[in-house]
Amino acid sequence: MKLDILSTLNAERAARRAAIVVTDTQSGKQRLVKVADVARDPLKDVLDKHLRSGKSGMEETPEGKIFLTAHVPPPRLVITGAVHVSQALAPLAKLVGYDVVIVDPRTAFATKNRFPDIKIIAEWPDTALPPLHIDRYSAFVALTHDPKIDDPALTHALASECFYIGALGSKKTHARRVERLKAQGVTDEALSRVHAPIGLPIGAVSPAEIAVAIMGEITLALHQSPEARA
Repeated sequence: MKLDILSTLNAERAARRAAIVVTDTQSGKQRLVKVADVARDPLKDVLDKHLRSGKSGMEETPEGKIFLTAHVPPPRLVITGAVHVSQALAPLAKLVGYDVVIVDPRTAFATKNRFPDIKIIAEWPDTALPPLHIDRYSAFVALTHDPKIDDPALTHALASECFYIGALGSKKTHARRVERLKAQGVTDEALSRVHAPIGLPIGAVSPAEIAVAIMGEITLALHQSPEARA
């Protein structure tokens, strides 16, 4: 790989921006396509398919046979709420390959003793979330049951391209949440993205079981295409 392509690729990866290297299998010529440039590329459909899946592979195109090397950020899970469910969910998410971040301004809960080896931001969501640049490779879950924390966090997540948004609580709790968010200008279309009650319907009761249900639902969303999620 040429040095200029490699340096640009490294910069994109450091910024959690996806990119793809297109290699002509006959000539060996390579070019790098940044995710921001995919829509303008003549191979946009093929490029988008590989960036969605995160998988590299061979393709037949009008330009001939090419190999696409996809470079996508590792999936990330952003959790608001340093609660009991989070204590089970965070290590489970790490086990399956997620970068995990916990946001909770309550410093009595957001401690390294409770969350060893997990990145913790003990700030309010309005301060903590914007620098994280939640992207299409991020999942977001709201677990505090505290509207002062979860509502602004959900509003931020709904304005992003994250592939999954979930919120803890019963149907009644979520109905009240929806009314609050609608009063703040969040649209019905945006609110339809929220998985609530959160997690797969497996009858989960304990924090560990709820964590399994959440991780299962996130995994399902990650491996579905945007069309399948619609």
